[in-house]
Amino acid sequence: MQEVGSIVEPAAELLLSGPKLPANPDLDATLAAIVTPIVTAMGFDLVRIWLGQQENGQTLQIMAEDPATGQLTLDQCAAISRALDLPLEEADPIPFEYALEVSSPGIDRPLTRLADYDRWQGHDAKLSFSAPIDGRVRASGVIAGRENDRITIELKSGDRLAVAFGAITAAKLVLTDRLIAATRPIDTSGADEIVTEDDLPANDNATTSQPAD
Repeated sequence: MQEVGSIVEPAAELLLSGPKLPANPDLDATLAAIVTPIVTAMGFDLVRIWLGQQENGQTLQIMAEDPATGQLTLDQCAAISRALDLPLEEADPIPFEYALEVSSPGIDRPLTRLADYDRWQGHDAKLSFSAPIDGRVRASGVIAGRENDRITIELKSGDRLAVAFGAITAAKLVLTDRLIAATRPIDTSGADEIVTEDDLPANDNATTSQPAD
């Protein structure tokens, strides 16, 4: 898969093909080239581009945040959606019908960039790995720190697990009282009460979607 240019480190998986959709590096690169400059020109940070199957059909999800709040309001979601609508329609990179959805990361946000582990050090997270590390393909614990591209997770047992950023296939924060206090979210209604390992996008605080061809 292709990574999205300057806003993430080379190992980050910002573009994810969802369930039942095979990996398509060319499509990933095309979507990144369309979406990234538009979102960043509007003053937002791109968190994730996700293309996959949801209950209502195929969805292209653009997850972004306002650097001032770490989230998006509904109006901001709508503005990004409107800005992306015509470029996506003109380029027509996706060869099937899909719904365009622009969303806020939510309080229990995915961790897609190295900087996310710095920002959320001391908070609980759940991670999945591309191959077993010390016999485990997933782990949960507190983000204890980062050195270069190595993330250290303090497990519930008290042991520490060092993981290369490129080995992390999915990661997200766990909803805790401490996280709520730290983020002061615009709205917590979309956050997971019980976090499960899931390759689908997390429930978001603010989303707007529209059908696209």
